[in-house]
Amino acid sequence: MSNAFDIIIAPVVTEKCNALMQEKKYTFKVNPKAGRIEIGKAVEELFNVKVKSVNVMNYAGKAKRVGRTMKSGKRADWKRAVVTLAEGSIEII
Repeated sequence: MSNAFDIIIAPVVTEKCNALMQEKKYTFKVNPKAGRIEIGKAVEELFNVKVKSVNVMNYAGKAKRVGRTMKSGKRADWKRAVVTLAEGSIEII
């Protein structure tokens, strides 16, 4: 990956993710080709914090109908990363 903005796509903001923020765990949608080490370095670079650990989950895209016919399509596969911080916090607005 070339830079941190190519690795971290967006924060995931759900009720469960908001509860995890109390434990210094932040959830991000990341590039499916990125590894744990790259994700950790990208978060440290973007938010100026120290990363303790990174957990990743791969999600398969759902099959969906396309248009008025019975043609089938598929949503994109994606990856989610839960980053635990050693110190500091991230301001998500």
